[in-house]
Amino acid sequence: MAKVVTLGEIMLRLSTPGYQKFIQADAFDVCYGGGEANVAVSLANYGHEAEFVTAVPNNPIGDCAVAALRKMNVETKHIARGGERLGIYFLETGASMRASNVVYDRAHSSISTAKPEDFDFDAIFEGADWFHFTGITPAVSDAAAELTEAALKAAKAKGITVSVDLNFRKKLWSSEKAQKVMTNLMQYVDVCIGNEEDAEKVLGFKPGNTDVTSGELELAGYKDIFEQMVAKFNFKYVISSLRESYSASDNGWSACIYDRDSKEFYHSRKYEVRIVDRVGGGDSFAGGVICGLLDGKDFKAALEFGVAASALKHTIPGDFNLVSRADVENLVGGDGSGRVQR
Repeated sequence: MAKVVTLGEIMLRLSTPGYQKFIQADAFDVCYGGGEANVAVSLANYGHEAEFVTAVPNNPIGDCAVAALRKMNVETKHIARGGERLGIYFLETGASMRASNVVYDRAHSSISTAKPEDFDFDAIFEGADWFHFTGITPAVSDAAAELTEAALKAAKAKGITVSVDLNFRKKLWSSEKAQKVMTNLMQYVDVCIGNEEDAEKVLGFKPGNTDVTSGELELAGYKDIFEQMVAKFNFKYVISSLRESYSASDNGWSACIYDRDSKEFYHSRKYEVRIVDRVGGGDSFAGGVICGLLDGKDFKAALEFGVAASALKHTIPGDFNLVSRADVENLVGGDGSGRVQR
């Protein structure tokens, strides 16, 4: 199995029970998660050697975040300890036509003030095959953006394959700032993952007449921007999840991929998903695709593995995708009945 390193922020998640609004809640459900941490958990579940790199405070809450990763067999030995606090996000899960709502409380978190010299990247990337980051981490602070670039330079110096999930977060930075920072980082990237909003807000590419809120997708527009992105950044693969958002409870879920070398564009099978928790859905997709490519699957089969993995994640509360490789392969093989397994 391959060794994958991810770098980013892990946060404490406080979510209202069930589908309660914030104003109704007298207590919160607790778990931990974050884009790159979620990817590491997925890959560890599939049997790969996954390591997550971050900074957390040297206090019991930092200990809990690290323990949550260790419980999922994610390597944590290079996590730096220090800084003021662990970032928090509050989640109000939506239903039907009422959207979910996230409130961030992550200013001055440990990762936002971490420096490249806090990490031994030679040791971190020793024996690594793949490095993954997201557009969330550079958005946290200028220091986190500098840390991300330092990690990217170290990974590329060792010839490691690099993937990015663009992950635009409008509550963290503007599209203008995102494009300035992320365009520079794309020189290190081999595999680019995102969705239609990410492509537009982070890199300035808009796919045709697609409007995710209308449920209408124009696949030809995706192929066109994928070709433009490859021409500009020389990505080996450009990948987009495709969410048809009928409501907060029901989505159509599929994905598409473009292969630079063969110039092939492929659209996956679509799943009709009844959502339990969509947070982490994109991370589970990225983790599944990375797993498929590391396993030696062709790009079409890798995409199908990622889409199926993510469809399953939408049925699981919490940030982490807790499905096994066998669970995903069963769904890819056509068993989506949901029948009780006895």
